[in-house]
Parts: sequence; C-alpha cells; structure tokens
Amino acid sequence: MTNPLLNLREGPVARLRLNRPELHNAFDAMLIAALTGALEAVAADDSVRVVVLEGEGASFSAGADLNWMRGMAAASEEANRTDSLALARLMRTLDELPRPTVARIQGAAFGGGVGLVACCDIAIASADAKFGLTESKLGLLPAVISPYVLDAIGPRQARRWFATAEIFDAATALEIGLLHQVVEGDALDAAVQRQVDLLLKAGPHASAEAKTLVRRVAFERDRDRLDHDNAALIARLRVSEEGQEGLTAFLDKRKPRWIP
Repeated sequence: MTNPLLNLREGPVARLRLNRPELHNAFDAMLIAALTGALEAVAADDSVRVVVLEGEGASFSAGADLNWMRGMAAASEEANRTDSLALARLMRTLDELPRPTVARIQGAAFGGGVGLVACCDIAIASADAKFGLTESKLGLLPAVISPYVLDAIGPRQARRWFATAEIFDAATALEIGLLHQVVEGDALDAAVQRQVDLLLKAGPHASAEAKTLVRRVAFERDRDRLDHDNAALIARLRVSEEGQEGLTAFLDKRKPRWIP
C-alpha cells in the first residue's frame, strides 16, 4: 500500500507531502491520522526548524475522499462526531505547531484542503490554483475548519464563501487573505524556498513563538469548546435529511432535490 504521506527531510526542513495524487490528495481517515502523527513528531523534534506542507501531483488537496464520504454518510451520528474530532485534532495540531509552517499550493485546494492552507503560517500558491469551500452544495458546512478559515479571511468574507460554495482563483484567495503570495507555476518552488530561507535565518525560538504571540493577542477563544461544538454540528448535518440528500446526490452525480 502506498504511504499516504511522505516525510521528506532536507536538513532542518521537514517537507510533509500529501501522497494520494491519483485522488488529488483527498482526505480519508488514514491520511488524517498520518499527517497528525507526522506533525506531532515534528513538534517533538528540535532538529526541525521549518515545515513545508505540499501535495504530490496536480493538486494540493481536493478535500474529502469520495469513498470516505460514502462511508461516513452511512455511519451513525456518534461515528461522525468521532471522525470529525480526528479532523479537528489535525487542524489544531497544524495551527498550533511550535514550528513555522509554509503551505505550497498548486491545482485544487477544496474543503479541508483550504483548512490546511489557513492553518499554515505562510501560504503561497501558483497563479492557476483553485480554491473552494464547497460543503454547502452537499447540505453541509465547513464547520471543523471554520475557526482557522475565519482567522485567515475574516467573518465578512466567510459569510459569502461558506454559503455560496463558489470556486475562486488564487488572485481572489490573495485578496481575501487566505494566501500571502501568488506566483507563476514555474516560480512556486523558488518562492517557497525564499520563505524557508528567511525563516531559517530567524531565531528558532522567536519564529516558533511568533504564532503563539499572535494567537494570545488577537484570538482569545475556547478552542476545545469550538472543536467539540463544530464536530457535533458537522455530525448532525451529515446525518440530517438535507445532508444525506446532498451527499447521496453528489455520489450519484445528480443535482440535490433543493436545486430546481
């Protein structure tokens, strides 16, 4: 079985590469567990100074795996809550990682892929990258990732993108605050490396503590409560009539009943 995550070390830099290119690096329980474990290992390894999060192949991450979605649509509300808490743990681990993180984005970044981007300290994308918070098309919401996406784009922008499920381009992602930089595809690696080099030049403790300082000053929230409340919300939506219809319609490649 192919490893869903590659952990590539380049001296003090850990490159965590989502490795399901045939599925556009879509999430499933195995990938979530692998990435969470890798991040926890990084947090315990003082030799790692910077983390680059990237995707193998054409896309960064296209969101949830169809087979995983099919299984969760048939599961109980309690099973969905447990599943959602695993995703919440991943997002929180990445967001609070005591190392600076750089997201390298190409191709598609949808759903949970947007969550990963929002959790990284620096996000750089190729000009042809596409983004979307498409859950409402399925009768769901990006509940678990919402604290991190709101931190990145703010509540005003979130109201639009959460509700409409529009696909937007890299220029728009830059404008609303999801990205820090957009470059042509052939300049992406150099742009990422420039940020890595800058981070490596900073004091290790200072760069690691920068996000803690920002969070303490700007975002006083009860994250434990948010994680549990949001996991409960997405679990409830997944087993609701609308959620079931949206998921079934998506998997059947038809319009859900609420679209005329």
